[in-house]
Amino acid sequence: MTDEPAQPPSGPTRRFPGPDLRGGWQAFRRWPRLARLTTYVAVALVLVLLAGAATVTVVVRRPFPQTAGTLEVAGLQGSVEVVRDEHGIPQLYADSLADLMLAQGFVHAQERFFEMDVRRHATAGRLAELFGPDALDNDRFVRTMGWRRVAEQELALVKPETREALDAYAAGVNAYLATHSPSQVALEYTLLGLGGLSYRPEPWTPVDSLAWLKAMAWDLRGNMDDEIDRALALAEHTPDEVAELYPDYAYLEHAPIVRNGAVVDGVYEPGATAGATRNPQRPAYDAGQRRLLRDLRAGLDAMPVLLGRGSDVGSNSWVVDGAHSATGAPLLANDPHLSTSLPGVWMQMGLHCREVSESCPLEVAGFTFSGMPGVVIGHNAEIAWGLTNLGPDVTDLYLEQVVGDQWRYDGRLRPLTVRTETIKVLGEEDETLTVRSTRHGPIISDVSERAGDVGEVAGGYAVALEWTALHPAPTADVILELNAATDWDSFRAAASSFAVPAQNLVYADRAGHIGYQAPGRIPIRKSGNDGRLPAAGWLPENDWTGEYIPFEALPHELDPEEGFIVAANQAVVGPDYAYPLTDDWDRGYRSSRIREVIAREGELSLAEMLQLQLDARHPLAARLTPYLLDIDLPSGYPSAGQRLLRSWDFHQRSDTPAAAYFNVVWSNLLRLTFHDELPEETWPDGGARWFSVVDHLLARPSGSWWDDRTTDDVVETRDDILRSALLAARDELTERQSLDPYSWSWGRLHRLELTSATLGRSGVGPVEWLVNSGSWEVGGSTAAVNATAWDAAVGYEVTSAPSMRMVVSLADLDQSRWINLTGVSGHPRSPHYTDQTELWAEGETLPWVFTRAAVEAQGRDSLTLVPAPTA
Repeated sequence: MTDEPAQPPSGPTRRFPGPDLRGGWQAFRRWPRLARLTTYVAVALVLVLLAGAATVTVVVRRPFPQTAGTLEVAGLQGSVEVVRDEHGIPQLYADSLADLMLAQGFVHAQERFFEMDVRRHATAGRLAELFGPDALDNDRFVRTMGWRRVAEQELALVKPETREALDAYAAGVNAYLATHSPSQVALEYTLLGLGGLSYRPEPWTPVDSLAWLKAMAWDLRGNMDDEIDRALALAEHTPDEVAELYPDYAYLEHAPIVRNGAVVDGVYEPGATAGATRNPQRPAYDAGQRRLLRDLRAGLDAMPVLLGRGSDVGSNSWVVDGAHSATGAPLLANDPHLSTSLPGVWMQMGLHCREVSESCPLEVAGFTFSGMPGVVIGHNAEIAWGLTNLGPDVTDLYLEQVVGDQWRYDGRLRPLTVRTETIKVLGEEDETLTVRSTRHGPIISDVSERAGDVGEVAGGYAVALEWTALHPAPTADVILELNAATDWDSFRAAASSFAVPAQNLVYADRAGHIGYQAPGRIPIRKSGNDGRLPAAGWLPENDWTGEYIPFEALPHELDPEEGFIVAANQAVVGPDYAYPLTDDWDRGYRSSRIREVIAREGELSLAEMLQLQLDARHPLAARLTPYLLDIDLPSGYPSAGQRLLRSWDFHQRSDTPAAAYFNVVWSNLLRLTFHDELPEETWPDGGARWFSVVDHLLARPSGSWWDDRTTDDVVETRDDILRSALLAARDELTERQSLDPYSWSWGRLHRLELTSATLGRSGVGPVEWLVNSGSWEVGGSTAAVNATAWDAAVGYEVTSAPSMRMVVSLADLDQSRWINLTGVSGHPRSPHYTDQTELWAEGETLPWVFTRAAVEAQGRDSLTLVPAPTA
């Protein structure tokens, strides 16, 4: 590639053995701390260690899966082969779909049952059973929203084929549990037992699988935090000033995914034009309502990292046709950006019917969720697909007027719907939770931090949540239907089942076609509510209509004229689309950079597609740096950092001093500009929206946002703030790293720390040593294509990142490449716990072979599962 190519990390990425727990991501600190693993646990572990390394090895390795030989598995009707490569990635071969699903459940349980068990406790609001009272906040929120109750209703809605797959999958998980004690299932159960937990996992059920979809929907829920933050900002600022913090999407600068088309007679037609307008009334918020919203925001922030961040989480996907591919056939790339976790969210796997038929239709490989049957992202023998978050507005917060056990709606009081939930708490008495709901949904402010007793709401107000994920839908149908799809029509038919979380689907097939489909349940609102701010729940004109945008009206395209499609969370369509989707799109920096490189290159090889995933060019640097260089600083120490920017190419490689300085300047610029103006809960995280905000403010050197409210008789300007940010960054990096600016490194600040979400912050050294995996210096940054995000209000550590990377070659599927953030195993100290992380951090990938001959050539272990004798 030529002419300013996308740049991979330069130089070695340094890995630090063992966990570095200085500072770290604050969200981890909010996770239950194993009920603080009493002093007795620490003593017990020390005694175990003193007993000898051999004992420790036995305890740690006991849960590792058998990967060779033969195993009898109850419920199988025929044999299943499990071929694993050198990284433990399994490929499964069976004669029936039921056996294939059962074997997938068995293998998932072999590698990751503790993760599955924690997930089902989290989505059922039962974490306190395992981790004690520190988990109660999570459980109260989840129980109030009723995730598992919704999943139970969804089980009755899925198609018979999906139900059969869920049942078979559960049977495989339970076959594993039936033959393994807790200490044989996971090291974490041994550690929890030392902490006083007497526990044996319950049998797995299909509802356990469905409930995890709620957690993914929560992580990708859209603009709910923005609703709250807008309302809080209005306390001290005019609507026009708040609008400056939420600039309109720049359609001319950042092209939408689908550039042409409109809805005609209820059907989306490329090339057509149409428009629609809406004029909602803006509510006002008094002090009590703002306090309620602030408490709710704090409660949302306290949700554990396992359940996601819910904002500024994006993904990249793009597909090029044969004319733009060096192979002559389509290439499809995808790297979903999710909250970092250990183990990572994905497990690679292949599912193969030995003879593909109507009754056994799967020949598919890709990325799976432990706990769910099928492949979520990947390819089969005919098509490939990728997912990114569409980001529609599918949540609304309603301020409700509550009087005792009633709420006001349309001029009269109506009874609240009330139910009670019992939460079991390790080591303490059960807690009874009262859940109240209006027609809009559960009152989540009842369980937010500092909200007070039920009924004693701020000024007679409460906050209810309307969210599409709380309306039962058969989303699980889409997974197996996608896995079996063979062409564009069957792909779209499968996509029509996708309810929530709504995703951008990119497509390619062996016949040379490329395409895009927007699926999902996206609500149609009445005229009084545009979803930007919490709405007045007592006014019927603020309700949802009860209808969703019809699937046929959702944007889609096949074989666009320009020969490629980029879906990276930018606007899906232009502003004249007939149905409002959201006003809070990602700002489009990543998508524009990807489009720029594809258009410049014209034709890309598979290696160049992979290289583009690593592009670390900062999207604001070319705009902001000239302003920083225009600031006159004294020579010597004060300006030494500034001089680095003169020759910087704007790429954020891990070993780049200038990238370190620029990002620390950015953090200080945000602090100096906005911390005096906004509530702490809404301080800038430095994501893509803030790039757009500052981009606009740079053109207004005397704008009111630049003034520091904490200084008397002084009105600061843009250049005053930029000067202070430059000097503060110089001091901060001197203190953090070195007096010599040329010794600074972005990667030493911007570290990926893989810490167990459950036991990794236990406070007990031996436990943390066992379950954590270390720290990596990485390049990239928020809103770069290589989107290793960080939160400017907290620190520089990576908060979300590409959870995997893949490029599929439709010319030769065996030439495809993939990589996972961690590894396939969920067992601490397993060889495959984080064996892909070093490669991921270096920008490397693994061969993704697909055909049987190639799989066998790459195979290192082969396990045969056979039916267990019946009694």
